[in-house]
Amino acid sequence: MVLKTIRSATDRWNQKNGDFAWIFEPYTGDEVIALDCEMTSLDPQKAELVSIAAVKIKGTQVLTSEKLDIKLQKPESLSGDSIKIHRIRGVDLLGGEVLGDALKELIQFIGNRPIMGYYIDYDMTVLNRFIRPRFGFSLPNKTIELSHCYLSKIQRANPELTPDLQFETIADKLGVPMVGERHTALGDAVTTALMYVRLLKGPTPSY
Repeated sequence: MVLKTIRSATDRWNQKNGDFAWIFEPYTGDEVIALDCEMTSLDPQKAELVSIAAVKIKGTQVLTSEKLDIKLQKPESLSGDSIKIHRIRGVDLLGGEVLGDALKELIQFIGNRPIMGYYIDYDMTVLNRFIRPRFGFSLPNKTIELSHCYLSKIQRANPELTPDLQFETIADKLGVPMVGERHTALGDAVTTALMYVRLLKGPTPSY
């Protein structure tokens, strides 16, 4: 955490006169960005990006009209094992965006808003592996982990419980339908956003 804070401060200084200086400014609004990425590996140091999606949450509303849904050019490490998970084949990525352009589009969409997701640290680690060498900084945004929000809400009412934190289980307990197919970036981003809003304004799920 200390290293991350020092790195963010250094990045902010280095970017103070750059095009992205504004994303290092404190955010004071009521919007959050739900983010999901599909990748070629579960190892964050080896994974390459296949698709990126993000949707805006304003207060307790999911703004599906304000979203980002990007398929990237086929990465070299796309394999049968990863295709079984996200069902994105090489042919599906024909005409996909260049990674650098997609990352710039993502940074501009997110801005300095907090980023929320399911196992969001994994997505952020992979994104920053590609963002830092291209833009000279890592994303400084505050992150919100959906599973931690869910666990906290459950244990406030039932301290003795250790709930199942699988994506599908959380959605089921919250009464949130899956949007699109599981393991599609946009479907998972919107589903995650709906679960987050449900946690903010709904009752505690029963166990």
